[in-house]
Amino acid sequence: MRVTVLHPDLGIGGAERLIVDAALALQAKGHTVKVVTNQYDSAHAFRECSQLDISTSFSWFPRAFCGRFKALFAYIRMCLAAVYVALFMQQDVILCDQISACLFVLRCLTKARLVFYCHFPDLLLTDRNGRLKSWYRKVIDCLEARSIDKADVICVNSNFTASIVRLTFPRLAARPLTVLYPSLNTAFFDSTEPSRPYKLERDQGGFDHMFVSLNRFEGKKNHHLAIDAFVELGKRLKPSEYARCHLIVAGGYDRKNDENLIVFRQLRDYALECGISSRTHFFLQSPTDEEKLWLLRNARAVLYTPSNEHFGIVPVEAMYCGTPVIAVDSGGPKESIEHGKTGLLVEPTLNAFCDAMLQMILKEDTRKAMSEEGPRRVRRLFAFEAFADALNNIVQGGAAASN
Repeated sequence: MRVTVLHPDLGIGGAERLIVDAALALQAKGHTVKVVTNQYDSAHAFRECSQLDISTSFSWFPRAFCGRFKALFAYIRMCLAAVYVALFMQQDVILCDQISACLFVLRCLTKARLVFYCHFPDLLLTDRNGRLKSWYRKVIDCLEARSIDKADVICVNSNFTASIVRLTFPRLAARPLTVLYPSLNTAFFDSTEPSRPYKLERDQGGFDHMFVSLNRFEGKKNHHLAIDAFVELGKRLKPSEYARCHLIVAGGYDRKNDENLIVFRQLRDYALECGISSRTHFFLQSPTDEEKLWLLRNARAVLYTPSNEHFGIVPVEAMYCGTPVIAVDSGGPKESIEHGKTGLLVEPTLNAFCDAMLQMILKEDTRKAMSEEGPRRVRRLFAFEAFADALNNIVQGGAAASN
């Protein structure tokens, strides 16, 4: 079948990882796949993008007006891309995600089967400070609620997201929601050679107790919690033991994204204000796949700090690498992590995270058991083959398991 994948910004992040995997999976099933996006830079994208047919549409259209109305402009950009897809491309199926407004356009201009992948309701991802923004968001929110219903199939990334979607959009209460967990391309992890980040090579000491906070540099990812917990760790360990500990804060960083720039600068300044030695904490912008793999394999534990995360692929990646995950006990991680067996689910407080970090240092037997169970759980629940089969069934119009 001819499948078009429509995505707003093909950078580096969990949503982008899923879209790239979806395109690769459908391509492997014999379908002709084309990816259309508003923004794509091969230097700031997953390596596997080189295997895909990717084109940009309306990348020249502004992202905002005087730094405001970002959601509105994102909606307009996607709708324009949808017009381009409908009028100038031939397809049997269109898979889109993140911005549902384009479904109005696609439903009017094409007879293709429409599949929408909902990572999380957009209306829950922003504030409504001020009368103007409150009015503006009401329009955007209404558009989102009505447009999602135009899809032939609605997919969600977890049972948690399915429950939130139903609570948020009552008009979708009767619609079946297909839970399609993001997958992990284990073959890529198995065949890729890890590479120690260049920034860490200047430190001649070891990384015996390396804790890694891996997420995009966005406020909602709450990297501050990892920094606070690391500071608290220093108060509980002997100086000689704490000297062997390192905190690595890494994640997607797009120079065109104002939030990435601001959050990165704030976190770096905050770490210095907290008095953490510059030799024990490092900030890495958009590490390569090889560097990320090195971090995941060499970390004593991965710190996953966002609350109510809709799914979160990082815990799955860490578990497959044999690294326990310390995550907030809410959202998607409650489904991906098996508490006490592949990681620890804790409250989003510095004391709770610090207690868990101490366990990873002091209880080597517990950590080793988690390290061995993690890859088994990933193969069982998040195998790429199972994801590809399920998505292929959806694209071909088969009955998919629904929530």
